[in-house]
Amino acid sequence: MARLSHIGETGEARMVDVSGKQDSLREARAEGRVVMAEETLDLILRGDAKKGDVIGTARLAGIMAAKRTSDLIPLCHPLMLSKVELDITPDPSLPGLQVVCTAKVTGQTGVEMEALTGVSVACLTIYDMAKAADRGMRIENIRLLAKSGGRSGDWTAE
Repeated sequence: MARLSHIGETGEARMVDVSGKQDSLREARAEGRVVMAEETLDLILRGDAKKGDVIGTARLAGIMAAKRTSDLIPLCHPLMLSKVELDITPDPSLPGLQVVCTAKVTGQTGVEMEALTGVSVACLTIYDMAKAADRGMRIENIRLLAKSGGRSGDWTAE
């Protein structure tokens, strides 16, 4: 059975020592979605939400959150991110918004948590900005899509 890297010999939480690892280019992509009423999606796309530009604000919130991941997740290393990209796309079949965050760094540890944090906060921001119109919105399927780089190599979700 694999051992969790953030658990010490006696069961205490600990930050993993990455000082012996080589710097390498690392990238991660995560996704999530906010499902809402058709009318709410239309309201957002028209730019008529009471709080303003939902998609633009959510994009900025997601980017800012990815940059602050180590402040939010206790055992994450602070990283000098070289890229955070957040795409929010309308999906009438949900209906709702698809959110994808890509994070990139050259460093000693991966950026999966940064991509996941970016998606999570972007989805929460969409909910916050549109909740006056639709309290029944659902945030769904936040997950890692792919990661590359580092000792463990590349991984892609099925």
